[in-house]
Amino acid sequence: MSDSWPRRRLLAILRGASEPLDAQELARITGQHVTTVRFHLDVLTRESLVRQFQQPPRGRGRPRIGYSAVQRSVGYQELAQVLADQLGPDPRRRSEAAIAAGRAWGAKLDVGDHRVESLEDAKDVTMTLLSELGFAPERDPNTETAEQALIRLTACPLRELARTHSEVVCGVHLGLIKEVLDRNGARGEVNVRLHPFVEPELCVVRLELMARREHEPRREPEPREVATVPVGETAAEPLIAPPSGGRVAPQLRNGDPNVAKQSAQQW
Repeated sequence: MSDSWPRRRLLAILRGASEPLDAQELARITGQHVTTVRFHLDVLTRESLVRQFQQPPRGRGRPRIGYSAVQRSVGYQELAQVLADQLGPDPRRRSEAAIAAGRAWGAKLDVGDHRVESLEDAKDVTMTLLSELGFAPERDPNTETAEQALIRLTACPLRELARTHSEVVCGVHLGLIKEVLDRNGARGEVNVRLHPFVEPELCVVRLELMARREHEPRREPEPREVATVPVGETAAEPLIAPPSGGRVAPQLRNGDPNVAKQSAQQW
């Protein structure tokens, strides 16, 4: 927010109000002209610090516009940045610590009792969890098979921090998903991977049945991938791919293994 004292005062008044206030009421409280108050309210609205509400008119006339302060977690983004910076310089260790933190978070959540006995169950549990956390997840039926499913994350509460600290932010989210699925019976049955920023505003969670992977040859991590495997798990493949800068890995767009293999040679 700008350093305008009138705007800071208006915001403080709205934060302390028990109900939305309109421009006329705010002008009376502050002693400013109503036109000036509306100007400052417009700025606060554009900065997402104030939200507008339609209120019934006083007597006859058009409905009034009321204003209310947006309640936020003060300093949450800054706190996350500080915590990310404290995990050390080594990307692998940062990712391991983040995944462990995500698992600890998942162990404390009330996730209900939805037993995971199939890939469909795993998708339902993951969709519910991510919806409640504000990721606006969407299933991608065009890429689903009997052994694999993709969930598109169209929002992220820490998206800007994830752009520079993906191994930390995405590691926490990955650990959280894995722990919640494991608590519901998916341990050893469903593998989870996270692909950050396959598009500028899109991340993807990939769920895989483990039975399919047991018969596949192990492959070494590609040089461009970040190996982020939590303690106690086998480092067969990295669980988090690095931000792709807008390019989507072939396996995310085509379920045909032959096409994927051919495309991977060009990737």
